[in-house]
Amino acid sequence: MNPLIQTIDFNERPFIAIWEVTQACDLACVHCRASAQPDRHPMELSTEEGKHLIDQISTLQVPVFVLTGGDPLKRPDLFDLIRHANTVGVRVSLTPSATPLLTREMVIRLKKSGLARLAVSMDGACAETHDAFRGMSGSFARTLEAIRWANEIGLPVQINTTFSRRNISEIDAMVSLLESLSITLWSVFFLVPTGRGKLNDLLSADEFEQIFATIYTLSKTASFDIKTTEAQHYRRFLLQQRVAERKTGAGAPAMQEKTADAIGRAPRGLNDGKGFVFISHTGDVFPSGFLPLAAGNIRQQGLATIYRESSLFLGLRDTSRLEGKCGVCEFKEICGGSRSRAYALTGNPNAEEPCCSYFPKGYVAPPLSPQQASTLHVLQAA
Repeated sequence: MNPLIQTIDFNERPFIAIWEVTQACDLACVHCRASAQPDRHPMELSTEEGKHLIDQISTLQVPVFVLTGGDPLKRPDLFDLIRHANTVGVRVSLTPSATPLLTREMVIRLKKSGLARLAVSMDGACAETHDAFRGMSGSFARTLEAIRWANEIGLPVQINTTFSRRNISEIDAMVSLLESLSITLWSVFFLVPTGRGKLNDLLSADEFEQIFATIYTLSKTASFDIKTTEAQHYRRFLLQQRVAERKTGAGAPAMQEKTADAIGRAPRGLNDGKGFVFISHTGDVFPSGFLPLAAGNIRQQGLATIYRESSLFLGLRDTSRLEGKCGVCEFKEICGGSRSRAYALTGNPNAEEPCCSYFPKGYVAPPLSPQQASTLHVLQAA
């Protein structure tokens, strides 16, 4: 395990940095936060600017660095960027789109360039659901092929799944499918209604809890690790389950790393802007790809300066600014709720997590406006 993971100070450096190398993509996914388009933007960071960014990632000693998009395969300098990252000691993961660009030869080239992990999306247990999600026929089959190709050459594979109203009914089938595959990590994303993501597709708080229960049960037996994205309150659920199990004498042993590729789980409290930074294709720096508030641009300022000193990032790391039930919750230091989802639904990044069913002890909710009450009634399954 990387020793930095246990000692990292979120005020000094992020645990995860994601660079959106391009917004160009041949898919039109229904939940795409970037609303990706087929063509590359003329103001994308150049190869040299990208290498300079990677140098800054190296200097910051960020444990997890991801190249995403759009579709990173649309950048002709992708292999040069990965090789440069390896040269300066940065471990790279990649999230390509399952289009005709993702061939066996491409996967082999990525491995030879030094890619550490291939992350592919699977948003349904069958082709019908997944391909409808992705807006391209054959995407499901190509995803399975990419997993097989990576397995053949020893390239670790991560699967990303975004749960929404469109696919929650297939969660049990998804689990069965994943258990039949050779993967390192299942990253479970929870929809944030931004970009092409629609509010009508957002799950209720009770449905979040149902998924939490499923992945917690799976985590005890799965051969792969499981993490959540934009579901910070899974940490609260996890603690509650472990406390309950200890009280009944059914406590599970502490989870161990399950694969040689594992670099350790993120420290508690990781959140948008708090251990997490997102760099856009044009160099804007965001707390998350789902929270569209820019704190600066790396063409004008260093990444470390933006992360450490911008008022936006400093504010997001200050849990005393949390409002509503998140502000008084006993779990706020390890959870803090999704700042992206709070912003997407209220326009306030400090508002309470709208898809959490937990109410802190003694908390009395203030009266809501009719519009707020209507939205929360649905999302919190009141």
